[in-house]
Amino acid sequence: MSTTREATMTPQRHLPTSRELAVWRAYLESFEAVRARVDARLHRDSDLSSGDYKILLALSEAESHELRSSELAAHILWERSRLSAHLGRMEKRGLVRRAPCPDDARGAIAVLTEAGRRAFRDSTIPHLEAIRSLFVDALTPDQLVVVGDIATALHDHLSTEHPVRP
Repeated sequence: MSTTREATMTPQRHLPTSRELAVWRAYLESFEAVRARVDARLHRDSDLSSGDYKILLALSEAESHELRSSELAAHILWERSRLSAHLGRMEKRGLVRRAPCPDDARGAIAVLTEAGRRAFRDSTIPHLEAIRSLFVDALTPDQLVVVGDIATALHDHLSTEHPVRP
């Protein structure tokens, strides 16, 4: 009997309401649908996966178009093992190459190749057009502001309260 009594005396956890869960589900389902369609168009138009694009974008923005693998993994929020396998596939396609890290024999540097630069450049306009038609055009200018505010609030909350550790 004391077990039942203790259970009724413990405070309830603060769980999402049914309305909050409905918003969460709508967010997830719509985000996943937009992302899947943008990814499908990217692959159709450029033969790049979203992972390829994410890596090519990070390397194209990096100084000298290269990043240490551990920095690249942290930047794109991937585990190093996942990145290593993906870089291997991209390397076989000539999009990147890996070079030894001069200050750490165990480390590697991911380097954007000329073919990788071309693939990224050729994919950018079709990718941005897909973002425009599938995301931007679905919202009013006021809704875009709200979505931007929401994204900023989530980013700030996650980076201060719940940092991701790839």
